[in-house]
Order: sequence, then C-alpha cells, then structure tokens
Amino acid sequence: MKNTLVRDIVILGSTGSIGRQALEIVDRHPHRFRVVGLTAHSNDQLLIEQVKRYRPQMAGLTGKTITPPGETSFCQWYFGAEALDVASSQLSCDDVLVSVVGMVGLGSVLGARKTGKRVLLANKEALVTGGQLVMDLCPQDAQAPALLPVDSEHSAIYQCLMAAKGNPFDHITLTASGGPFRNWPRERMEKATLDEALSHPTWKMGQKITIDSASMFNKALEIIEARWLFEAQPHQIKVLIHPQSIVHSMVTFKDGAVLAQMGMPDMRVPIAFAMAYPERIETNTQPMALETLASLQFEKPDMARFPALKLAYEALKAGGAACCVLNGANEEAVNGYLHHTIRFGQIAQVVAETLSAIGPLPAGSLEEVLEADRRAREVSARIMKQFSREGI
Repeated sequence: MKNTLVRDIVILGSTGSIGRQALEIVDRHPHRFRVVGLTAHSNDQLLIEQVKRYRPQMAGLTGKTITPPGETSFCQWYFGAEALDVASSQLSCDDVLVSVVGMVGLGSVLGARKTGKRVLLANKEALVTGGQLVMDLCPQDAQAPALLPVDSEHSAIYQCLMAAKGNPFDHITLTASGGPFRNWPRERMEKATLDEALSHPTWKMGQKITIDSASMFNKALEIIEARWLFEAQPHQIKVLIHPQSIVHSMVTFKDGAVLAQMGMPDMRVPIAFAMAYPERIETNTQPMALETLASLQFEKPDMARFPALKLAYEALKAGGAACCVLNGANEEAVNGYLHHTIRFGQIAQVVAETLSAIGPLPAGSLEEVLEADRRAREVSARIMKQFSREGI
C-alpha cells in the first residue's frame, strides 16, 4: 500500500531553473516525493541524466526526437506535444509542476486539472491567457487546493492570505526588483543593449523572463495572474518597486493591517512551499538576518518608463482575449528584441499597437484562446516588420 506521505510528482520543464530546483527539493526529502515523469524542451543530455537518477515512469522531449539510451529502457519516452499530454493527463500522479515556458503551459494545466491532479504553477501564460478556463477547474478549498502558485510574488500573497482567516483584503501589492533599468532615464532605456537588458541585479533566469523583468512585462503578467488567483479587481492590485527583493509581496486588509512575506531571494522557498503544502520543509536556504539589512526601499513604478504595467490594466479592463493578445504580442516582441529586429523601447510599442489593431476577441474556450494567440503573433510580427522597414 502506498505511503500517504509520499507524493508522486511530474515535472514539466525539468531541465529549466525551476525544474532543477524542484529536483533539489526532492533530493533533500526523498521520503516525501517520488518523481514519476519528467519532460524538457531540448536539453536531452541533462534530461537523460535526470532520468537515470530519478528513474521516472516516463520522460519526454517537446523540441526534438532522440533515440533513448539503452540504460533508460525502464522509462517510456515520448516526443513533441504528446510528451506534455501524457505527462500532464495520462500519467498517474498527485502533483504536476508546470514550469514550461509559453502557451503550452495552458494545455498542460487544463489536462492536469481535468484528470484530478494538483497543479503547482510556475507558468505565467496559463492564467494570463486562459485564466477563466483554468480557475473554472480549480475549486476553492484551502485544505486541499487544486492549484498552488510557485512564482515568488504570488506564493507570498497566498501565504499572507492563509493568515487572513477568510477576512477580505483591501488590496494586494506585488513587489518588483525594478530590474537593471530601475534608475535609467527613458531615453537611455529605449536603446538598451541586449547585454544590458540581460544583466538582472537579483535573479538568475532564462533570457525571456529576464527581458520581461527589465521591461516590467513580467510584473504586467503577474498583475493579470493575481486577478485570477485571488479574485481581485484590477484596482485592488498594486505594484511597488523593492530593489532588495526581501519582501516578496504584501496584503493590506480593511483595518489597515499589512501582512508581508519576507525572505532571502531564493526560489527554492516557494517551490518547496507548493510541493509540501500545507507543511513547510527544510530547503537549505540562507536564513534572513534582519539586523544585517541596512534598509528596505519601496517606490512607485514610473508608468511612462514602464508602460507594460499600464497595458496590463488596460487589457484586464478590456476583458475577453485581450490579456492573451498582450501575452502573445509580448512574446513575439521579446523574440524580436533578442534577435535584434527591434529596440528595447519598441517592445511595449509592439504590444500596444497589436492590442489596438486586433480589438475585442472572445476567450470562452481553449480554441478561442489559441486563435487569439495566433492572431496576436501574426499581427505583432507584421508590426515589427514595419518598424524594421522604417528603420525606427
């Protein structure tokens, strides 16, 4: 009979930063977790090493096909879209950690929930593009939540609300490091080089999310996520720049009390919180010594320098598939910037013009969300080509 203390976990995106740190948690608590499925995009060498170490029932690569080595014959291998479908929907497990990047995360979340698995969510696109679809499958149950956020900011808010005992909040505050351009004038930001944009002062992340942090589109996406995770109205979601990244987010209540979740910037904390919920387990994270902190700074973000935040609120107000369009256009624009097609300052401009060009679209089904995403990418690509021709 299965030990009820052991949770079977599938990790989608196991070779990425979140996936690797989740496996560190497994290593520290092998009596609590059993890895039954692993998927990666294209890092087959690391995935093979992980398969040999954790001996899952299945493994998959979404970005390439390989001949699995003979020493992994105990494991069923899948490739392409089938890998995520099998891992999220068909494999028997307790938890699915969704740490893949992009729209594929939405299908994986929906597949996991439709088959009764708890989702540990480290993918922004699922809620940003299909928030209503996801939350319709996630009944509110504090004792047995269907979905737990892994992003440090949303995990912080979740933890603060655990102490609220059902009392409604006045508003929530997402903190942001401010990225590498926190004190840059707008004119300098407009022409920031790729190396400058990738030099994050606090976190070590993949290229796309690092660029999003520099533009604050990561915070724009988190505003949208928070609307769904916490049933918050847009006016109840605020953002403060906090360069120390010690206060991970805050909740303000009707009586004026503010609860904040604090700690050293280490993603193993929110990952472990989600994996072991409702228990807290050791993570080997450096303890925070408050006496060593010279100061904690907070400042309002400049919407003119970081227009992504304004675009998020506008997309929420527009409703329908506007947030999906924002996400798709931003992904295309970031890719254009990474490939030197547009300047840094044009990322938000591409998104704004795409939203304006497309207008209202429905988002009542997965098919409608995917169509909105397709149109967003098509239109944003056309806008970027126009920028290139004009030499802007």
